[in-house]
Amino acid sequence: MHIIADENIPLVQEFFSELGTIETLPGRSMTREQIQKADVLLVRSITQVNKKLLAGTRVRFVATATIGCDHIDQGYLEANKIGFANAPGCNANSVVEYVLSVLSLLSDQEDFILKEKTVGIIGAGNVGRRLQMRLEEIGIRVLINDPPRAIAEGDKGFIDLDELLAQSDIVSMHTPLITEGDWPTLHLLNERRIKALKPDTVLINSGRGAAIDTEALKCRLQEKNDLVTVLDVWESEPNIDYELLELVDIGTPHIAGYSLDGKLGGTEMVYLAVCQYFGLPARKKLGQLIPEPPLRKLSFSSRAHRWLSTLTAIRACYDVRNDDMAMRRAFAKVNKKSVSKKGSSFGEAFDELRRTYPVRREFNTLKVQLKTSQKKLGDQLEKFGFSVRLGK
Repeated sequence: MHIIADENIPLVQEFFSELGTIETLPGRSMTREQIQKADVLLVRSITQVNKKLLAGTRVRFVATATIGCDHIDQGYLEANKIGFANAPGCNANSVVEYVLSVLSLLSDQEDFILKEKTVGIIGAGNVGRRLQMRLEEIGIRVLINDPPRAIAEGDKGFIDLDELLAQSDIVSMHTPLITEGDWPTLHLLNERRIKALKPDTVLINSGRGAAIDTEALKCRLQEKNDLVTVLDVWESEPNIDYELLELVDIGTPHIAGYSLDGKLGGTEMVYLAVCQYFGLPARKKLGQLIPEPPLRKLSFSSRAHRWLSTLTAIRACYDVRNDDMAMRRAFAKVNKKSVSKKGSSFGEAFDELRRTYPVRREFNTLKVQLKTSQKKLGDQLEKFGFSVRLGK
């Protein structure tokens, strides 16, 4: 069996080496010629898997090590009897923790108390549901807009999108990209809705870039600059709008779901799917292969401040400012070169940031040691997702 995989899928050799030969390629530039003799194709979200890529190849099974699968032409796969699997939920915690890191940072920078804010979540699938649960456990009021779920489950617990935008202090977007049907998400936040956002609204998009009308958002920021904007996903990735990057408060290169734990979970899920499809024994388990986290333990004394200690734990695991700074530095270099060097590419810089992304571990890999008297701090940390141990 010949397996071709995106070079950014971790532990491919460790999981799949017993199943056959493995070749890794850049996901953005895979071609039909390169995968001609592949039996299995393993991708992430940047590879468009369709007739153009697959026609005339011997690919029998396609798997994406991601939650989303709007980059996969599942109709073509089904019509040509090509098996398919994705990895639902694999990086949901990673995206949730990205949002929590953003909110903890902004609460400091913008000087607000998080528990006093209303958060509107647009799209409550794997990620949105988990974010809702985490925020509500912390004690934050959450509003949900998800028309397909509202139809399937009933209106209770859901709210109209325009009403959500009117009531929310913070809006977090987690929709897939849907271009047709009853509930398309392409430019879901269109010019009208962007103009209607309340001043000082925090707008976070870690779902799909094209769910926001980039030009309309850029116009609002250029004219009024009265929103706090956080974008992890962008229209026309990887060739994003550099002017928009300069206008947003936090910009990152589509890495919200890039925790090592999330990516490894996706690898394990597609490994199990390949084994099941081909009737092979699954001999590898993630527990055997997952590396030890760089930071294993954090201790606080009995005098530790509850919120400041929580911020310390969050930033010890993940500080979104590092990704924002790395992206701005990389793009500033490209922008300077483009003045004198024709053909410089923001897209290359975007993909390089993703390819060389540093190891990031999830909150539950960090053990927080507290004094017995710090039970309230322990409860709060557990609600954010940390592992807590109380002792003398």
